[in-house]
Amino acid sequence: MPSPVSHMGGGNSPSAEDSSALSSLEESPHQPSPAKIDGLFDQYKCESAASLTPRKPAVKTPRIKQQMGSSSTKHKRKSPASGDGTSSVKKVKRASSGYAPPNKYAHLVNKLTDSLAPNLICVFIGLNPGIRTATTGHAYNHPSNLFWKLLHKSKCTPRLCHAEEDGDMPRLYHLGLTNIVSRPTKDGSELSKAEMDAGVAELEAKVALQRPEVVAIVGKSIWESIWRVRHGSNIKKDQFKYGWQDDSERMGVVNTGENPWPGAKLFVATTTSGLAAGMRPHEKEQIWKELGDWVVKRRAEREDKEASLDG
Repeated sequence: MPSPVSHMGGGNSPSAEDSSALSSLEESPHQPSPAKIDGLFDQYKCESAASLTPRKPAVKTPRIKQQMGSSSTKHKRKSPASGDGTSSVKKVKRASSGYAPPNKYAHLVNKLTDSLAPNLICVFIGLNPGIRTATTGHAYNHPSNLFWKLLHKSKCTPRLCHAEEDGDMPRLYHLGLTNIVSRPTKDGSELSKAEMDAGVAELEAKVALQRPEVVAIVGKSIWESIWRVRHGSNIKKDQFKYGWQDDSERMGVVNTGENPWPGAKLFVATTTSGLAAGMRPHEKEQIWKELGDWVVKRRAEREDKEASLDG
């Protein structure tokens, strides 16, 4: 299996022209008015509605193997005896939880809110809050989640931050946090593709309102949903890549009104869930480092600009 790093080519990181354009946006006091933004969500929702076909979650039924002469009672099948005369029983893999309807966790009070502000360097888009995250109100709060560690190792934050500091990310480091689906579940497999796709229009409206320089997608499945809504089909294997995406894939584009906006550059990062075992840690770190290098550069440029204005 080829290293995921090989998929990072193709998309270009924001150029000097991008940075120049973004700097001009920083100076502009104009932000979309609330009245205009109220219409943005409806606009994106209408544009994507045609490609949002409700899907019923597939219900997997266990296969029952029938054997000639076997009894109706269940047996533990033992493997042949080992050399020391003992026998072993094969381990059974734990099945994924599968789709869970919203009423399963309706009793939970979801305390998590977005951590957003206008003109941030980067906004991270996660999947949805887990049970611990929802009940504590702090993002990526499960001990096995690698988000805060990868944020630090990539230098997106100069120190290791903690989930309890999620609300301070915009003020401290010009970083924001939101999700494609707001309802909590035990894990991502309990969401349907249809409800993930339905969350894309609201994401576009949020980005159009806040106008960050970059949007970072935290996980392949989120990008797959955005792609389905935009292109009307599933993304193919040779179309998917981690890292910077093509300029045509910018998010939150505003083409109408007095203050149009080209949208936020898009970066696809790996999932940070501890349940995902498809990549080795150093492979994830290398993908996140590409984003981190850019964030460090832009933060330094902003600080230099602020210092010159103060001086």
